[in-house]
Amino acid sequence: MQDAAFCRELGQQLRVDSIRASDAAGSGHPTSSMSAADLIAVLLAEHLHYDFGRPDDPRNDHLIFSKGHASPLYYSTLKAAGAISDEELLTFRQLGSRLEGHPTPVLPWVDVATGSLGQGLPVGVGVALAGKRLEQMPYRVWVLCGDSEMAEGSMWEAFEHAAHEQLDHLTAIIDVNRLGQTRETMHGWDLDSYANRARAFGWHAIEIDGHDVEEIDGAFSEAAHTEGRPTVIVARTKKGKGASEVEDQPGKHGKPLSDPQKAIEELGGVRSLHVEVAKPGGDRTQRQIDPGQDVQWPRWGADEEVATRRAYGEALAALGAERADIVALDGEVSNSTYSEIFAKAHPERYFEMFIAEQQMLAAAVGMQVRDFTPFASTFAAFFTRAYDFVRMAAISRAKLCLCGSHAGASIGEDGPSQMALEDLAAFRAVHSSIVLYPSDPNQAAALVRLMADHPGIAYMRAHRGATPTIYSPDDEFEVGGSRVLRSSEDDQVTLVGAGVTLHEALKAADRLGEEGIAARVIDVYSVKPIDEDTLRQAAAETGAIVTVEDHWPEGGLGDAVLAALAEVEEVRLASSRST
Repeated sequence: MQDAAFCRELGQQLRVDSIRASDAAGSGHPTSSMSAADLIAVLLAEHLHYDFGRPDDPRNDHLIFSKGHASPLYYSTLKAAGAISDEELLTFRQLGSRLEGHPTPVLPWVDVATGSLGQGLPVGVGVALAGKRLEQMPYRVWVLCGDSEMAEGSMWEAFEHAAHEQLDHLTAIIDVNRLGQTRETMHGWDLDSYANRARAFGWHAIEIDGHDVEEIDGAFSEAAHTEGRPTVIVARTKKGKGASEVEDQPGKHGKPLSDPQKAIEELGGVRSLHVEVAKPGGDRTQRQIDPGQDVQWPRWGADEEVATRRAYGEALAALGAERADIVALDGEVSNSTYSEIFAKAHPERYFEMFIAEQQMLAAAVGMQVRDFTPFASTFAAFFTRAYDFVRMAAISRAKLCLCGSHAGASIGEDGPSQMALEDLAAFRAVHSSIVLYPSDPNQAAALVRLMADHPGIAYMRAHRGATPTIYSPDDEFEVGGSRVLRSSEDDQVTLVGAGVTLHEALKAADRLGEEGIAARVIDVYSVKPIDEDTLRQAAAETGAIVTVEDHWPEGGLGDAVLAALAEVEEVRLASSRST
């Protein structure tokens, strides 16, 4: 270690600045920041390799605060590195400030938003997977974890997958400060309880005093030289370290200090230490992944019946041949979602995440941090397990492509536990999302390409059963579009469907025609955004709208159509659920 005294002083500065920022804001988590200050001080001064002037340098290490509420510490770290000024530090939590209550990628040095506990380490696994298997870059991934969030199952999904993938460039740092928001944590200062479980998962575990800078330095060096498995550093710390008002005191979580000036004096006063963080070395050139294949986009004829889930798999494999940034992840159902077609065509860009949907979504978020375009697939019903990761991905401004297969009651024999009857509502509610619902294979294939170009979160709903091909391979579709498949000047009603229900709407139109009732049929393959103009025109011209649903009424196709018609007067609305 080059300068233990400097690291001790830097730790004190980070504590003081965390107190100052929280005091200026009138809120925040200074005590959670103070416990980890020595850990971050040593990391910043001795082990992190990062060019804060070039946050897009592919060689940079990645520092992720899984305990995102310790944001005062993170922002104080940015100040010490010269990335932000002291003036900006004191805008913490103010309206219009980049320094939000929990870090988000509005700051160029922040990879992902981590305000929801249990997500930073799983995302770190995704970043580390990208570095090892896709980019083959030497950067390290450092993740600061809180002891309270170790109760989250997603953390242990991350532990298992990181060990399985032998991510030896990933280091988790658990800040064991003993105190949660309302009481002592489940394991208190029992470091063995964390270390032994980590070892059982296949990690190298090191137990240290988290306020001893020499021990911290030794642990980081040991982690950097450990091969074949990830390392976890279990650090015993004190919440609110160094300030008698709050040190190791319950009931002080998430509150600024009542006497910040006294605490600052106890800590030795305000400092202005600057750290020249080591810049990354080596070649800046990332591994170039060349698809190197002739692309034959899948095409289906009018006489073929094909499941949209299979069309998804075939189109994804073709897209992977066109674009080197496309990667695929699956939750151990790839022979059902047909992502196995991609896996066979591009094995180096396929990631099996097993039955761990939270880790699958988190890994996808981590990979898009490194500018890959991830497609993650599983049964649509199982995305509900990872919905908080989708919600946080939107806050992270992440680009994700998600395909939920076996959707709706139409899967029949599999039974209700496998039926996604809430997925349209869930994904429509996500900020930045688009929701696509193809009804035939050619349309599904075309929508896969649109998903890859969407800058936010794209969700496709796919079905288990085969459906007739009604579109040409050369038909074009757009996000926010629809198709009018039956129309006349004599239409008395409009039938609206998508996916399997579109085919039922077409059958119903034929039956109505036999009874002398002309029915318009609209395919709303883009559920969000929805084609309001076409629906409003149909409402005005036919006077009645019937939606055909394969989803619970709440938040489904009917709700989407109703929202589009909210300002249209004198139109009769009805909804029917398909079985």
